[in-house]
Amino acid sequence: MRKILSILVLGGIIALMASPVLAVEPPKEITKCKMRHDLTGTGWSDLGIVCPGKGEECPLDSEDFTCGICCLLDTIYTVTDWLFVGIVLLVVIFVLLGAYNLLTAAGDSNKYNKGRDYILWAAIGMIAALLAKSIPAIAKALLALG
Repeated sequence: MRKILSILVLGGIIALMASPVLAVEPPKEITKCKMRHDLTGTGWSDLGIVCPGKGEECPLDSEDFTCGICCLLDTIYTVTDWLFVGIVLLVVIFVLLGAYNLLTAAGDSNKYNKGRDYILWAAIGMIAALLAKSIPAIAKALLALG
């Protein structure tokens, strides 16, 4: 009974996540992207890479901007921003769980070790979040070399 309930709940969540994708017709052709980050000061003008400012649209057939690379970097920045926020939220939850276990251990070594492990994994998660924020810099370096 428990397996069936788990399968139904998981199937319902997947169906809810997939329903917006199935309901929207994809665009015929992608011709531009809207910049969500300010990439104008990247210092790549000597390489011929020029990005529009934040909030501006970048048409892919533009002669003024290098929109392919700019849109790719903007997407990488957006994804890593969301990853950072999600991981930091998980870090806060794990620190709170660990602190709760430490405070309520009352001499129980198993509960104390569990709380300590929660906080250790939260610290490792914070390091992963900081690494996620460094991905755009790594992508910039790779794209400048290519």
